[in-house]
Amino acid sequence: MPSSQTRTLETLMLETLKDIYHAEKQVLRALPKMAKAAKSEELRKALETHRQETEGQIERLEKVFESMDRAARGKPCEAMQGLVAEGQEILEEFSDSEALDAGIVAANQSIEHYEISRYGTLRTWAQQLGMEEAARIFEQNLEEEKKTDELLTQLAEAKANKKAA
Repeated sequence: MPSSQTRTLETLMLETLKDIYHAEKQVLRALPKMAKAAKSEELRKALETHRQETEGQIERLEKVFESMDRAARGKPCEAMQGLVAEGQEILEEFSDSEALDAGIVAANQSIEHYEISRYGTLRTWAQQLGMEEAARIFEQNLEEEKKTDELLTQLAEAKANKKAA
């Protein structure tokens, strides 16, 4: 951890960037399992699309590291590890249930909300620091996460929650 003399907003942004970088890589590993388990074709397609978006988000995060003259390295994101583990529990506990898709949607929305929080914070910090390219990248990732969250809500309300009931 940085010394008190180097604990600046830029250092905090870098530490948070490492966190979301690791988090996105965890999501990238978890999405194929969730997509495979999904019972509805629409949910499966949404998760596969989000996996592709996540690959692009990781590539964009690598550009931010580069702009900061840092190696693209994550640090373990315990929050995401917990969210992914909760999603895995749902896959195991509800595998033979009509509620499985509703659970997959809920697990993914928890993940999306964490990512939305992180990207919103990172964008604001980058703007404050005058790092316009980084701010633009964080904004792009943020908008993709919001769009995915909205799609998941639509899938839940249109089918998954009704089927689970």
